[in-house]
Amino acid sequence: MPSSDPAFGRMLRQLVDLGVLKLETEPLDAAIERRLKQFWKSTTCPQCGNPTIRTWKSSDRIHCRSCQFKPVYTYGTPFHEKHLSTGEVLLSFMLYADTLLSISQIAVVLDRAYKTVFYAIKEVEAAVHRGFPLVWSQFQHTISGPTQIDESGKVCSGFKGQDPPRDSRHRGGSSRSGRTRWKGRHGDQLTLVAACRDALRVIRGRLGIAYDTDLEPVMEETADLSQPLGEVWTDGLQAYRRMEHDHKIVIHDETYVSSEGIHINQVECLFSLVKPWLRKFRGLSKHGLEQAAHTFGIVRSVNLVGASFEFLVDCLAVGGLHSST
Repeated sequence: MPSSDPAFGRMLRQLVDLGVLKLETEPLDAAIERRLKQFWKSTTCPQCGNPTIRTWKSSDRIHCRSCQFKPVYTYGTPFHEKHLSTGEVLLSFMLYADTLLSISQIAVVLDRAYKTVFYAIKEVEAAVHRGFPLVWSQFQHTISGPTQIDESGKVCSGFKGQDPPRDSRHRGGSSRSGRTRWKGRHGDQLTLVAACRDALRVIRGRLGIAYDTDLEPVMEETADLSQPLGEVWTDGLQAYRRMEHDHKIVIHDETYVSSEGIHINQVECLFSLVKPWLRKFRGLSKHGLEQAAHTFGIVRSVNLVGASFEFLVDCLAVGGLHSST
């Protein structure tokens, strides 16, 4: 009986079984440990709030000299109490966020159970969202130039609340075996709204294209991350005409670049990148699409400024401790 696994997934599994693919994450584990211990030495104790944390190279424990709190160095972060090593946790998220590999394929590469990888990635993703604004503000100080904003429709498809998703024939698709595209009922249309300024990329999934509820939140997030927003370039969509910012328009019915050099080519290029990346999920709920699109914008920004993996570790430390305090 033929396997229902995707062909690429089967080949990955065969390579793992043959011993061709074997990941050694010990060097990455050690690098993450050093970075997290550096973070602990510059932060306050999550128990008493005093800046009295000590770390040791030979110990996986940290020590607060004020309240004697002695957790492991991964405390409060998505690395804590996982069935994966710290390196495997970070690597799984990097493969998820910056490649076209699905979570199922990443689980095969790591030779781990799907749910183990799925829940680790989702916890990392949530922490990155929380920690990114603060780490970005400390890392990047040269954002300049105009802000380009555009919108692009995207149809949701897939499960309605299962976590993780159920198999294809229980997700609203055809009863035939194998994956099928589910078009969704009325109301399942989301709009991707994106803003590009210099190396910064912000993407959000919104229910519509009203200025106050859908477009302005993306502009506000871009302004918060780029300090300030700067001149705004858009196409001729009527909703943009309500904005009070310094605003210039290119009319696409006439040209793609105005005589003044106004265009939104960066955003349209971003959509050409995010759409095939979203397609690998084979269907997302409204919340799933919103979260995935936002993740892509963060990772794209990190790539464009040339940040190292330590940037993500810092996001996880800040975002993880923020949620636990």
